[in-house]
Amino acid sequence: MILHLYFARRYSTTFLFVAAIFFGIILLVDLVDQVRRFEGSGISFPGIVGLTLLSAPQTIYTILPLLVIVTTLALFLNLSRTSELVVTRASGRSAFRSLIGPVVVTLLIGALAVAALNPISASTARQYDLMAERLSGGGGSALSVGSEGIWLRQRGETGQIVIQARRADENGTVLRGVSFFGFDGIGDPTTRIEARTARLEPGQWILGDAKTWDFSTPNAEASARRIDRMTVPTSLTAERILDSFGDPATLGVWNLPAFIDDLREAGFSAQRHTVYLQMQLSLPVLLVAMMLVGAAFTMRHSRVSRTGLMVLLALTLGFTLFFIRNFAQILGEEGQIPVLLAAWGPPVAAVLLPIGLLLHWEDG
Repeated sequence: MILHLYFARRYSTTFLFVAAIFFGIILLVDLVDQVRRFEGSGISFPGIVGLTLLSAPQTIYTILPLLVIVTTLALFLNLSRTSELVVTRASGRSAFRSLIGPVVVTLLIGALAVAALNPISASTARQYDLMAERLSGGGGSALSVGSEGIWLRQRGETGQIVIQARRADENGTVLRGVSFFGFDGIGDPTTRIEARTARLEPGQWILGDAKTWDFSTPNAEASARRIDRMTVPTSLTAERILDSFGDPATLGVWNLPAFIDDLREAGFSAQRHTVYLQMQLSLPVLLVAMMLVGAAFTMRHSRVSRTGLMVLLALTLGFTLFFIRNFAQILGEEGQIPVLLAAWGPPVAAVLLPIGLLLHWEDG
């Protein structure tokens, strides 16, 4: 038990040290990038620093597998050089028993990252997008999905137009039970249109069975009109509507299940967000796989192993596994493979591969 705690403590301190180094590098690189991006926008240096701090958590969360494999390489290379692993084997402890402490710590890091760091990074990424959009003068359209249906916003001729619909097709180009609310430049309502259907075509919405109200008249209800078919100009496209959902990374894992339900209720496909949710839940298994990959290539004594080559092989295999995982995510989002296979298949296979290598090198 004491040996397990010793290896776990060494692994934890090494991970914190590596994470601190990478965090500092990320801040410096991202700070330069933010200065270049918003040069001439009038934002002060403290504002640039604030944007950098908002974008850093998501970057750290994304590179967690890299942090784990670098931590493992640094730890076990040091243990090999000091012959601590040789002493451990001489005392009758196998290589697998030496990995119990680091594996447990890695699982805890993965669970903490999914439960805490993921919502934090999602929140900061969302705030960063809002601030960056405001500084760059964006904000032409937006989309929100909730229990009451779909909400869209677009620019009108004299102000904003807010669109609410009960349901839509998967592409968001056909809305049912739709209402258009027009507002002027100061936010006062000007018009209202209710329609049974609204179909998006290039440059316009085609409304069927519509009723319109003009709030500029003294009695809007008395002047209301029914129109079988009418058009409303728009700059929205199907691509812009789907892109308005944003990156699933801007939603924390605790909010994703409800958002996925709302998407399905509204008629949209939730495949992308479902795959992303399962990918995040499988992150602890991926981190364990990265740790085992690093350990499998560096646990042998430095005098009998080609250290440089082993480190290169470990990094290459780690990046390969990471690439395969991202490729499986794309296949899952496109519906080419089942969601669970896309999310859990690569991490589980990545765990089995280094275990096989350890069995071969240690006992074979």
